[in-house]
Amino acid sequence: MEINSMKLMSSVNFPLHLQDKIFEIRYDSDNSILKITSYFPFSESEKQEIHSILDDPVFDGFHSIFSDFVDEDEWNRTKDQIKKRFRDELVDIDKI
Repeated sequence: MEINSMKLMSSVNFPLHLQDKIFEIRYDSDNSILKITSYFPFSESEKQEIHSILDDPVFDGFHSIFSDFVDEDEWNRTKDQIKKRFRDELVDIDKI
């Protein structure tokens, strides 16, 4: 699933620090972004940065897999483990 999200992100130029936090981006039929799903909720400054990149100050399609807020240090310390665990759980679900 992450491969698809990275492929989809290629049509929007997000900086690496945001790409790293994005699990998936969903588009509508006219290729406008409907939904951005991150692992954890974006901070307000990250949302503002995304609004600026999208040139859409009212975009509200932010979703997250987990509801806990994590700071930058915690994210950097645990992101590989979190992504791996989440991918492994998805694979297990697909096997059922």
